Amino acid sequence: MNAVRIQVVLRSGVHNSIRAFGTTSVTNDIHRCKVLVVGGGAGGCSVAAKLSSKLGQGKVIILEPSERHYYQPMFTLIGGGIKSLEDSFRPMSKVLPALAKWLKDSAAKFEPEKNTVLTANGDKIEYEFLLVAMGLQLNYDKIPGLVDALAIPKGKVCSNYSPKYVNRTFEALKAFRTGNAIFTFPNSPVKCPGAPQKILYIAEHYMRKSKKRQNANMVYNTSLPVLFGVKHYADALWKVVEGRNIKVNLRTTLVEVYPERNQALFQNLDKPEETFTTDYEFLHVTPPMSAPDVLKSCEPLVTETGFVDVNKDTLQHVRFENVFAIGDCSASPNSKTAASVAAQSQVVYKNMVSVMNGHKPTRVFDGYASCPLVTGYNSCILAEFDYNLNPLETFPVDQSKERYSMFLMKKDVMPPLYWHLLLNGLWNGPGLARKLMHFKL
Repeated sequence: MNAVRIQVVLRSGVHNSIRAFGTTSVTNDIHRCKVLVVGGGAGGCSVAAKLSSKLGQGKVIILEPSERHYYQPMFTLIGGGIKSLEDSFRPMSKVLPALAKWLKDSAAKFEPEKNTVLTANGDKIEYEFLLVAMGLQLNYDKIPGLVDALAIPKGKVCSNYSPKYVNRTFEALKAFRTGNAIFTFPNSPVKCPGAPQKILYIAEHYMRKSKKRQNANMVYNTSLPVLFGVKHYADALWKVVEGRNIKVNLRTTLVEVYPERNQALFQNLDKPEETFTTDYEFLHVTPPMSAPDVLKSCEPLVTETGFVDVNKDTLQHVRFENVFAIGDCSASPNSKTAASVAAQSQVVYKNMVSVMNGHKPTRVFDGYASCPLVTGYNSCILAEFDYNLNPLETFPVDQSKERYSMFLMKKDVMPPLYWHLLLNGLWNGPGLARKLMHFKL
């Protein structure tokens, strides 16, 4: 006969557990907090550090299932053999703020009308304020044949966007002999819009260094109508691709991969009836991306495209005053980069505190984004711009030029700045430095 035990324990909230030994095991915890942060990435971690420091021990809960925190901007350098995967991560327990409570679980359902989030393990979290910081979802399965291609050991298809696949890129570069080297940009939002072409430039430089360039037909197929969204930098990048004999196909998207015959199917987005199949010896795929499914399923919280519906200036939700969003999962129309998160973090923090104190949010986010466009093993164009896609440069030099100094900053300065300052809530972007360098204080 199965033993049955019903137990109720009160602690820092409510804990209700019902356990049936020998048959099933169901546990439902109710957690209560001042602030719930959903997501332990750059945005969630940085704002949680600020809020937990102000509010004190246990007032902030961070809902995050991952054991590792990755510095994703390093993935491009890993793909080019400049850094290793081991350089790119830390244990999640080491980067989340000590004053916050880490709940190692994921969101299963948002209930903003009830100020609750249900977790995958069946727990309930009741909050006074919510910060959504879930990032983007990688949809490799949306391209038929891609997942199979990425599963082939030492294969010709690679992708820098996931720690699961990023090591394949340099392996495929080293194995390349002759033929088409193709790089893609999907018909969807992406993390760091410059990253799909950064690996193109690094790979082209690698081909030259390894004496393979004359055997490589370098092709960049992008769904965008432009090479880069900011004309100031796009003009410079066109000179790079033309000078290096790289073919660029605009409004061209990857539709399917045929790994058994090393071919890929592409579509002309302006004339959808037009498709073409091409052979590849090397294929770097930037996967389609979207807001996480759990967000998209909560209609009151998101836009039609599934992103958290916030005011682009204050990053406060347009309907729920106690809800904010930061980073890639936000509907804010800025470019989705780690630099944007740094600039948003102080705006979100200050506005959340204002609302907690019964005031209207007053801090305004200017749409700042930065994209260090690495163009090889010793050069980089540092693109910085605002909501209107106007340059918003920090240094008193023309940043549209390829510079070794900017490459060193990308490779050696930005990683420790990320680990030691941004994640600890101590870095709010280069706004102050920009004013100092341009004598605007």
